[in-house]
Amino acid sequence: MLALRARSLFDGACPEPVDRPLVTVEDGRIVSVEAHGAPPPGATVVDLGDTTLLPGFVDTHVHLAFDASDDVVGRVRRAGDAELLDRMRAAGRAALAAGVTTVRDLGDRGYLSLRLREETAADPTAGPRVLAAGPPVTTPGGHCWFLGGQAEGVEGVRAAVRERAERGVDVVKVMVTGGDLTPGSDPYRPQYGPAELRAAVREAHRHELPITAHAHAASGIADAVAAGFDSVEHCFFLTDDGVDFDRRVLDEMVRAGVVASLTLGALPGGPPPPPRIAQRIPGLAAGLAAMRQAGVTTVCGSDSGVFPVKPHGSYPYSVVAMVERGYTPVEALRAATSTAARLCGIAAHKGCLAPGYDADVVAVTGDPLTGIEAVHAVAAVFRGGARVV
Repeated sequence: MLALRARSLFDGACPEPVDRPLVTVEDGRIVSVEAHGAPPPGATVVDLGDTTLLPGFVDTHVHLAFDASDDVVGRVRRAGDAELLDRMRAAGRAALAAGVTTVRDLGDRGYLSLRLREETAADPTAGPRVLAAGPPVTTPGGHCWFLGGQAEGVEGVRAAVRERAERGVDVVKVMVTGGDLTPGSDPYRPQYGPAELRAAVREAHRHELPITAHAHAASGIADAVAAGFDSVEHCFFLTDDGVDFDRRVLDEMVRAGVVASLTLGALPGGPPPPPRIAQRIPGLAAGLAAMRQAGVTTVCGSDSGVFPVKPHGSYPYSVVAMVERGYTPVEALRAATSTAARLCGIAAHKGCLAPGYDADVVAVTGDPLTGIEAVHAVAAVFRGGARVV
């Protein structure tokens, strides 16, 4: 039995912290969480000092196959499977070191993330738990076409979703709009029509799989919500000349329970955003405030790997960015733990520090409930009760 001591604990839900917690762990699961508790006889006690214990972070949007270089697309296309899988292993270890104990990989090549899922399931110290989408479904020549998920027409989309279900993915991802990463792809335009999107949703749900939409454009987000997607990635409501957080769409997201998987945050000190992005920042800030006011459920994803300012292991910047955009520290921490776990379908055993849950624990120096920047100061990480940092 393992017993963890610290100064404070946020359990993933309750805004009131636990003072001087003692967390007991056995066989990789939490047995008890007590304030000022005494360790059981014979337990190995780990005193983490002036730290706050948090549930292991659940990053809802990563690309382990992308290396955050200046040539992400070219390096993926040139790499063999063995080389690419090695990169993915290293990316997973970097995420784990930053406190991310579960990742949802939303775009690989050749279903390599399923192989990594098996490896990390067998060895918690090898990396975070992986939830895998496989190659995202996209149009011929569309966003991330080079990952191998091209599908066209209602029957083609339906067959693509069915293939992923047969492969054993955890979630289906569809590129509803274009994206900045892919040359010739337009992030301000939908790639699929309503009939194709409805077919994708129905086929995914027929196989009891959640389905998420990559969507930057306001029109694409509206289409995804109308088609019945479970979540929308990015969800920034971009238009040709600005942003348009349509309150009717936001209200429908609330009514239907559609989750916004925000991909905020980046390393500081990078190059300034291009003019077309910079001019949208005030509108994005106002739109996110409208989303929060409307009550849309939000989770925190990093989109790590896609650009040099979003390397693997940078997830804490995404958590901090939510607070910088108007969310409270408690809201941001929930978005990174319990709410993220609920979206990913693992809330019965991850995302909270409570009896019966997996012992995925992050210790950070300081108090992120009063100063969210503390999430950068990772002092220890446990996955399944095994210390990995």
